[in-house]
Amino acid sequence: MFGDIYHGKKVLVTGNTGFKGSWLTVWLLKLGAEVIGLSKDIPTKPAMFNVLNLSGNIKYINADIRDLASVKKIIDEESPDFIFHLAAQAIVSTAYTDPLDTMSTNIMGTINILEALRFYTKRCAAILITSDKCYDNVEWVWGYRETDKVGGKDIYSGSKGAAELVIKSYVASFFQNEHPVRIAVGRAGNVIGGGDWASDRIVADCMRAWSDNKTVNIRSPMATRPWQHVLEPLSGYLLLGKAIYEDGTLHSEAFNFGPRAEQNHTVIQLLSDLGKSFGHGNHEESYNITDDIPFDEAGLLKLNCDKALFYINWEPNLKYEEMILLVGDWYRSFFSNSSDMLDFTKQQVESYEDIAIERNRIWAGIHG
Repeated sequence: MFGDIYHGKKVLVTGNTGFKGSWLTVWLLKLGAEVIGLSKDIPTKPAMFNVLNLSGNIKYINADIRDLASVKKIIDEESPDFIFHLAAQAIVSTAYTDPLDTMSTNIMGTINILEALRFYTKRCAAILITSDKCYDNVEWVWGYRETDKVGGKDIYSGSKGAAELVIKSYVASFFQNEHPVRIAVGRAGNVIGGGDWASDRIVADCMRAWSDNKTVNIRSPMATRPWQHVLEPLSGYLLLGKAIYEDGTLHSEAFNFGPRAEQNHTVIQLLSDLGKSFGHGNHEESYNITDDIPFDEAGLLKLNCDKALFYINWEPNLKYEEMILLVGDWYRSFFSNSSDMLDFTKQQVESYEDIAIERNRIWAGIHG
């Protein structure tokens, strides 16, 4: 997988205790990487990081990404070959209740990674993860391209748009010519998967409610989203890391990672299908539509991923039905206590890899 580029390499994952960070950690361990995690806390209870006991499989460093001295010390002492920067305040509703924490984490955290890398002397590929929310969303029907305007009307989107501007200015000012660090940006959104326990996220809210035989409140039942399993963008991030580590021509570039257009489904359709997969007795009674909408939500936001296909030969791997099955199976296994969840999660990664091999995804090939 990925041409064995990560085998035996030191990989720093910021935000490793979060949902995406935990899945990325599992995959990197499976690829033979030596993983160093940097996070300031365990963000949810339960948390996938704890459920899988990942602290016993990696070097975990408790630190705040906003503390430049700590970030610089960790990078200098650990000397990573790859960095995946996922640490962020990632919940839109929280951005309204705590805008300062959102802005400081998402902007200053990114600055601190870049500032530490400015003086780094070892060859390193750094993938900085922002969000599809970084775009100045005017809700047009076609997908946003990487050259479209960044911005954001709300605090969360604004923090991601600002992080993009920070990355652009730092790269242009300090990471040119013969600098050993190569940087690229990954953008993705509407990510779902087993192990997500964050508040105000549709799958996590459903699983908490359904596991207790309760209904879940939903705000925008007919809103359409391009849902994708968490392993989809992670495969893109890993492939992008390989690409810039081996070839400097993509240094400073941003890439979208999203599903095909046919994976756009309404919230109600997603809940109905997840309910069936999870085993909810009557999926039509599994949700309650509420008029309580405490913050503005975008009605439409799609990504154009042609650039990733053209430059690094990345394309989404799963069909919608396969995504639903993976999500439902993970939570059903968790609540039934029927499996070692680390082994079960590794099995889901392996299943995803097997599908990639079957569908001839380049990263899954011997030379990919």
